[in-house]
Amino acid sequence: MRYRRTALILLATALTLTACGRLYDLPPPDGEPVMLNPAELVTTWTDIHDGTLTLKQDGTFIADRICIAVDWEEGLTQSGTGTWKQSSNGKQTFVSVSFDAPHPETGEERPDSYSALRRQNNVLMLWTAVGDPDHDYPHCMLTNPAS
Repeated sequence: MRYRRTALILLATALTLTACGRLYDLPPPDGEPVMLNPAELVTTWTDIHDGTLTLKQDGTFIADRICIAVDWEEGLTQSGTGTWKQSSNGKQTFVSVSFDAPHPETGEERPDSYSALRRQNNVLMLWTAVGDPDHDYPHCMLTNPAS
């Protein structure tokens, strides 16, 4: 009887956790939120698969296979041109990029927003969460090697 009660409690707990899903968002990558001025943003940012995002001073960009956050899909990239803008919450810079054309696979035309971090080795990073947080998909991280 005791074994049966323990098994039922464990089963109920497992089902509850499964039904509720994760109760938190995947934490950001290592680094400290940082405020960046436009001159620090106007450069070429690179992801781990050599995708590049070149932010230009006139508010436009050129992207070549950069990782993006579209729905809950991991591994989507996008190339093309568009516009970017900077915002902040007073402690961290955010960069929003809007492509001129919809994503070729998803057809979505929404901006991606990247948050700025400074890593311990002083490398600047723009990142956004990618994928379903219940599956711990990796983040999309763009770094500025020259920083």
